Amino acid sequence: MNNAPLRIEQYATVLYNANLNPRGIPDSVRYAIKDNIDTISKYPDIYYNKLKKAVSEYTNTAIDNVIMGNGSSDLLKIYISLLRPVKTLLIVPGPTEYERVLKDFDSEIAYFELNEEDEFKLDSDALINYLSDDMDMLILANPNNPTSRKLALDDIKNIAKACQEKNIFFLIDEMYIEFVEKYRSITAVPLVKEFSNIAVLRSVSKFFAVPGLRFAYAIMNNPDIKSKIDLATTKNNIASLTAIAITNMFNDKEYIEQSVSTIHTERSLVYLAMSTSRSIHLFKPDANFMLVKLLKDDITSADVAAHASQRGIIIRKCDDIKGLSNKYIRLCFMNPKQNDLMVNTILEIV
Repeated sequence: MNNAPLRIEQYATVLYNANLNPRGIPDSVRYAIKDNIDTISKYPDIYYNKLKKAVSEYTNTAIDNVIMGNGSSDLLKIYISLLRPVKTLLIVPGPTEYERVLKDFDSEIAYFELNEEDEFKLDSDALINYLSDDMDMLILANPNNPTSRKLALDDIKNIAKACQEKNIFFLIDEMYIEFVEKYRSITAVPLVKEFSNIAVLRSVSKFFAVPGLRFAYAIMNNPDIKSKIDLATTKNNIASLTAIAITNMFNDKEYIEQSVSTIHTERSLVYLAMSTSRSIHLFKPDANFMLVKLLKDDITSADVAAHASQRGIIIRKCDDIKGLSNKYIRLCFMNPKQNDLMVNTILEIV
């Protein structure tokens, strides 16, 4: 029997840190790009009627509420640059990108810390009590990254009310929401009918596995802010091929249904398989990724990442995330065979 260490060349590298849909690019996107390649010789339609209609129908909101941008980072920067919050509240642990963008625009940052003892579940009442009159913006991810915890719609609504009373603009980042079971019951999109102080951010990068198309959108019912965004952005800022591909993609019901089924199944199986280990603690996930705490004193996230990389498995170390440390890793759910290898590889070292 050959006991030589396995080399990475024997495995296809799998990015368990990217959180992309394991089904990959939808066929509807491939066909749309192939069949419409000649459109790159023309300038995009500045009205994007078909694309806006597709977004509107996909999210069940009015076309006038749709704002489009070149990726979620682009939209985040647009909102922060136009609203210029003097003080912003962030949830930690949470996405690291918010802090980077806010610092670029000199916004003071306050932090609401989630408790590990509560499994990093957000207490909406405690958050509301933490809000202060000197805050201008609250940014919250639902589900949260890296904790993979969702928040109920009633909680979101109560937070929106509190923000409205204190004149705080509420950005709700739903980048991963389509991975959540029955996500339409928790999305904040319906709340834009009632609140003008909220914007719901969405991206196609993760669920549809097309980060290269550079498309994201926001749902908001605030004509004043929307007019400022229109003035600050280019009329034809979405590429022709992207617009066509996204329009087709939102109507790809087969891909959407199969993706939901795959993630729900693999999430349950991976959680069950890894929960047998007493040397790690799993934070039960709602999205397509899971936060894991390493319990052994002599094992760090760097140790696990190095061991996993030998098998072509790239995981997310969480030592740079505020509220976490080098005892935490985050991994997403991929295809069954890949997940089997990932689970076995991590359990070998922890």
